[in-house]
Amino acid sequence: MTENSSVPGKSNLTLWLILAVCIAPIFAATITQRYFAPESRMNYGDLVEPVPLSDRPLQTLDGKPFTMSSLRGKWLMIHVDSGACLPTCVEKLWKIRQLRLTQGKDMERIERIWLISDKAPIDPLLKKEYAGTVMLRASTEFIRQLPPVSTPNAHIWLADPLGNVMLRYPEDADPNRIKKDLIRLLKVSQIG
Repeated sequence: MTENSSVPGKSNLTLWLILAVCIAPIFAATITQRYFAPESRMNYGDLVEPVPLSDRPLQTLDGKPFTMSSLRGKWLMIHVDSGACLPTCVEKLWKIRQLRLTQGKDMERIERIWLISDKAPIDPLLKKEYAGTVMLRASTEFIRQLPPVSTPNAHIWLADPLGNVMLRYPEDADPNRIKKDLIRLLKVSQIG
């Protein structure tokens, strides 16, 4: 009789252990999420409500019409500034050129765009130094498509291969952190 009375207690203990093993991960996940959630986000740039760039005609430096749809399928690093291109402008042109180069075999998936916001002439040395950057004269209406900020020329913008502006990088952005965003995006993107 002693053996039979110990069997039900043993089976209850086994049942409780199985139940504890099943509930423990759920309990641990809830506690972790509530009290130890990560405070940082993965991306460095600020996610913006995606804004499709219209196909309003732009002009190349030699006056030919240009539409953004001709760049569909590429990631676009966009910089807005005056044709006079002060030192902060030159620094952004340098950053986006270097960021594209750091992508190695994936650099062909990225285009650099300089939207020139006025009629100021471009320094020929600047054109030569940043050859490969698509330099376009853009109207105020075109530039207003970018998500609203007080100064669009303070930022570097990133548009996806479908032509939607989706990320905004801060003034004086850290190129290493932008590089990490680009690596992540190019790795997971099936388009562009």
